[in-house]
Amino acid sequence: MEIGIVGLPNVGKSTLFNALLKRQVALVANYPFATIEPNTGVVPVPDGRLDKLAEVVKESEKMNELPPKVYATVKFVDIAGLVKGASQGEGLGNKFLAHIREVDAIAHVLRDFTDENVIRAGAADPQSDFEVVEAELLLADLQTAERVQDTKDNIIKNLAVKIALDLQKGIPVRDQSFTDEELKLVKQMAFMTAKPVIIVLNVDEKFINNASAGELPIVRISAKMEIELAELVEEEQKAYLQDLGVTESGLQRLIRKAFDILGLQTFLTAGVKEVRAWTIKKGTKAPHAAGVIHTDFEKHFIKADVVEYEQFVSAGGWNNARQAGKVRTEGREYVMRENDVVEFKVGV
Repeated sequence: MEIGIVGLPNVGKSTLFNALLKRQVALVANYPFATIEPNTGVVPVPDGRLDKLAEVVKESEKMNELPPKVYATVKFVDIAGLVKGASQGEGLGNKFLAHIREVDAIAHVLRDFTDENVIRAGAADPQSDFEVVEAELLLADLQTAERVQDTKDNIIKNLAVKIALDLQKGIPVRDQSFTDEELKLVKQMAFMTAKPVIIVLNVDEKFINNASAGELPIVRISAKMEIELAELVEEEQKAYLQDLGVTESGLQRLIRKAFDILGLQTFLTAGVKEVRAWTIKKGTKAPHAAGVIHTDFEKHFIKADVVEYEQFVSAGGWNNARQAGKVRTEGREYVMRENDVVEFKVGV
C-alpha cells in the first residue's frame, strides 16, 4: 500500500512525513518546493495484538525469548508541493503529477494551523486549498481523457467521452458511475481523481479533537505535535495522548483510515519463528491469503486452521485452543476475517 502525501507548499507535508517515519528523511524548509524529488519511507503499522501474541507463544512454547514480531507496513511518499497551474506545468507540476499517478491513495494535507513564521505560499483556507489541488488533478485527468479519445476502439472512446463530460462538470472519476466492465477499462487509464482520498487537516494541537464533517474521510493531525510525540518512549507517548484526550497517534488514525478506504485488512500468524500481521483485501479467500505468505501455499492449499484472536489469547496458544475446541477447520471458500489467527495446511 502506497500513500502519497500531497498539498500546496508549506502546509506541513514534510513535517508530517518526518513525524510518521520518526526520523528526518525529508527536508523541512520554510520556502516553496523544499521537496523536489519524492521521499519514500516504509512505516510499520502499530498493532498491539502482535505484542500479546508474542507473549502467548513464548509462554505456550516455553521459549526463552519472545518470537520476532513482523508488522504490516505502509509506504508513504512525500510529494513536491503543487501550485495553481500545475496541470499546465507551473511550479513542479509535471513532477507532482507523475509521482501522484504511482500511488494507491492520496493523503491530501490541508493547512489549518496558525503560525506566522511559516509562509503560506498560496494557501488560504482548507476548503479553497483543497479546491486548488483538486482542480489541477481534474484538469490533468481531462487531458488524459481527451488523449484516450483518439483510439479506434469505440467502446473505450465512448467511455473516455463520458468521463470527460463529467470531469468538465467538476466530478472526479472516483465519484462517477461505471458498470463493472467499464470499471476495468477505467483502471487501465490511470486517472488521478479515481484514487481514494483522505483529507488530513494539519491543525493546532488544541483542535485535534474537534469533530469533522464532509463526504471525504478526514483525519485531524497536528504535524508539529506528532514530531514531539515521535521523540518520546512508548509510555511517555501514551501519557501525552491521554493528556490530550485521544487514544491513538496521528499515524495510527491515518493508517487505519487508509486501510479502510483501500478496502484492506490483516490476518495474523503466530509461531515460534515469528508472529506477524499480513495485509490482504477485504473479501479475500483462504487460499489467496495463504499465497500472500508464499505463492506455493496458494497452489498447494489444503485447509486452514483458524481461531479468533481473543480466543487464541485467552486459551493460551494453539495447543490449548485446539483442546478447548476453539480452532475451526476452513476450506477453499472461507473468507478471511480481521482478527483471524491462522495456520495454513499445504501439500507438496
